[in-house]
Amino acid sequence: MEINYWAVLVCAVLSMIVGYVWYGPLFGKKWAEIMGADATDLEARSPLKGRGGDMISQNQMQKRAMPLYAVQFLLTLFQVWVLAYYIQGWKDASGLENSLWIWAAFVVPIIAGGAMWNNDSAKVSWARFLIQSGYQLVMFAIFGLILGMWK
Repeated sequence: MEINYWAVLVCAVLSMIVGYVWYGPLFGKKWAEIMGADATDLEARSPLKGRGGDMISQNQMQKRAMPLYAVQFLLTLFQVWVLAYYIQGWKDASGLENSLWIWAAFVVPIIAGGAMWNNDSAKVSWARFLIQSGYQLVMFAIFGLILGMWK
């Protein structure tokens, strides 16, 4: 099977862009609340303490997050690459249909389990589930469309 690596790369880049918008302007405030951080709290904007008790700035926090973004990008590249092989192998359905089946059968149960089995209230658990699974739904739909059409 031949995979279009440009399509895989475009999907991974788009996941970072959509993630920025999804967890920023669209659902950022609610996500911060779910995660226990109040985005409007002045304390959250002030310097924070690092591991050794030293104060770190928001700029330093962003620098520390960069390796995490790199790891997330690599994991997404791997995810899309595997999805591309799966879509290539299952010819009875479109790329979009394949992606949505994968999302429904594998992604949703994992996210649901993470949302259900915690000490959060039902309201917070539902919000966590809807935000995370909604993002994954959008991404898998985009992945399926791109991988299905860009062969």
